[in-house]
Amino acid sequence: MKPNQNQRGASATALLAFVLFVALLYVLYNQSSIENLFTSRPENVTPRVVEARGDLAAGEKSVVELFEVSKASVAYIFTESVQGQLFFRRVAEGTGSGFIWDDAGHIVTNAHVVEGASRIRVQLDDSEPLPARLVGIAPSYDLAVIRLVNKPATLRPIPVGVSGDLLVGQSVFAIGNPFGLSKTLTAGIVSALGRTLPVSNGREIPDVIQTDAAINPGNSGGPLLDSAGRLIGVNTAILSQSGSSAGVGFAIPVDLVNQIVPQLIERGTLPRPGIGIAVADESLARRLGIRGVAVMGIEPASPAAKAGLKPFDLQAGVVGDIIIAVDRKPVANVLQLSKALEAIGVGGTANLLVMRGDDTREVAVSIVDLEAR
Repeated sequence: MKPNQNQRGASATALLAFVLFVALLYVLYNQSSIENLFTSRPENVTPRVVEARGDLAAGEKSVVELFEVSKASVAYIFTESVQGQLFFRRVAEGTGSGFIWDDAGHIVTNAHVVEGASRIRVQLDDSEPLPARLVGIAPSYDLAVIRLVNKPATLRPIPVGVSGDLLVGQSVFAIGNPFGLSKTLTAGIVSALGRTLPVSNGREIPDVIQTDAAINPGNSGGPLLDSAGRLIGVNTAILSQSGSSAGVGFAIPVDLVNQIVPQLIERGTLPRPGIGIAVADESLARRLGIRGVAVMGIEPASPAAKAGLKPFDLQAGVVGDIIIAVDRKPVANVLQLSKALEAIGVGGTANLLVMRGDDTREVAVSIVDLEAR
């Protein structure tokens, strides 16, 4: 006879009760063993003996000293800028770095750190953030000068070195505010010299220093130092697909900085040497088969107009002038022309070799400051 459903259920219940009873007896008889399993600790445990470290290596001491001496000259910059229009405005916050230039409270940083900022604050070493205002800006060199509104009683301007005698392989150090983390020191070497760095307005910064010292967003505008703690460059950009340091950073050479900063403090802008022409962009010049700088427009009463230069008029089929050399040095594009005019400087005279159709002639043109016009 087969057991019915109720009989099978009763048997299962009895079996379960028996198993639980055996388990309870096991726990009761082995309670002390279980407690020991979770609570027992080795007896007479003491901390490990600390090994004596000894003095820091000479190289470590020099880096520690460099940071301790230099950190008071480094500025950590915080900006706010209003973006959008009407009801869609928002305040965007940014961070960057800089360094104290002089006792008057001028601080040097990158143009892209403070450009368009409605509010600038600066933290020096352990100070509270201090308000600052923009004094001068040079986007063509990605440099700017700001000034503390109420400067502290004492400031430590950064020692200025030179960049013309740098060697690939020598040690360099960057101090800055990467990702908003102030007082960050990174170390590396000069990886290469004589690089060119494109900037937003189509210009290029010459003789840029390449370094593998870690430079990240927020390091922009901070100092690149040599092993003597002297300023040799201004950290300005990285080459990275991820946006973080990939060991390829760039710094504006201090020799260039030392030329530009005094002009920004005095004038607020840099002189822009020129002759008063508009030129064809490189893509148009290539389509026209032109090697040189094609004149596409001339400002009235400008040095170019007074010298008799003539612009192209593509719609009317008028052939204009192409500048192919300055002071007998060939120029193939507007960048080379700009560099040649800058080398001569405002107030000087440029001897242009100009081609119009099949005719070539030399024209003397005065160089003026286009910013002052």
